[in-house]
Amino acid sequence: MKFIKLNPVTKLRLDRFLSIRRAKLSMIIVVSLIVLSLFAELIANNKALIVYHNGKLHFPTYTKVLLGTDFGLDYKYEVEYRELKQQLKGSTKGWVLMPIIPYNQFEQDFKDDGTFPPYAPSLKEGHPLGTDRIGRDIFARIFYGFRIAIFFSLAFVSITTIFGTLVGCLMGYWGGKFDIIVQRFIEIWERIPFLYMVMISVAIYQPDMIVFLIIFCVFGWAGKTWTVRAMTYRERERDYILAAKTMGASTWRIITVHILPNVIVVVVTMLPFAIAGGISSLTALDYLGFGLRPPAPSWGELLKQGIATFDDAPWILTSVATAMSLILVMIAFIGEGLREAFDPKKYTVYK
Repeated sequence: MKFIKLNPVTKLRLDRFLSIRRAKLSMIIVVSLIVLSLFAELIANNKALIVYHNGKLHFPTYTKVLLGTDFGLDYKYEVEYRELKQQLKGSTKGWVLMPIIPYNQFEQDFKDDGTFPPYAPSLKEGHPLGTDRIGRDIFARIFYGFRIAIFFSLAFVSITTIFGTLVGCLMGYWGGKFDIIVQRFIEIWERIPFLYMVMISVAIYQPDMIVFLIIFCVFGWAGKTWTVRAMTYRERERDYILAAKTMGASTWRIITVHILPNVIVVVVTMLPFAIAGGISSLTALDYLGFGLRPPAPSWGELLKQGIATFDDAPWILTSVATAMSLILVMIAFIGEGLREAFDPKKYTVYK
């Protein structure tokens, strides 16, 4: 913190948040998981991290596709690194370093003994959480699904919060006819059934992340305006706002420099709960069959599959339900800590 200059109020809030142990620990774990998910290909992948062969190093994960002929094999398609590792084992020609989970989120694994998936958890087989009913690794599906869900939710919450906060501030600051017109528009907009719009989009398009993000943002910003509007109505009558107007400060400066620092307290405390809501909404849509198209890794798809196969493969539902519950609980702990640290009754900013 020596290189970051914080005002006294922000420092008090940050110190208060860090003093809440479960909020601090949850923040560390969630942020660490988000960072790790950026490098998911280094954790769960069927491509080797490093291949050393005939005196040369190769890094297949983030480089061009390497063919079997590149390693002296008799085929010209992409090399199967798990087989290559077995072939080079105990050899002086080289070695192969595989990820912790040597399977990606799409690859199907079938045993040679004639049995069919889902397979139970097995460290020996490289499936610590087992496989789903078509042989895909559960850990890889959960981890890649987490990356999709968390970044979708972060993007959704960021866009809707910025736009909703700006509209709410303008409604509260200008008031009058502008406020009334926007209120009526929002009331009508919020009555449009969100689920129907998703179903229509699924019928028209092949939904992907961008399509869902657009739909969520278009219908998800309105609810964030009401609280900000109410807070802005209160703040605009303060003496420091009247003084700023008297000194000729512009509307933009009054909102961003004077009002927003006090209104943002409420917005920040709602962010973790909005992120958890975004994750839950995407998971629910995937579960109902209106989410991302297969074979995209999805927690909702795993939940649906786990319920259908619980008697024969309880590890599917247990794994994804545990992962989802832990993530949502930790995000809730972060929100609880922020709400306590940013309590406006304790610390308020006036400029």
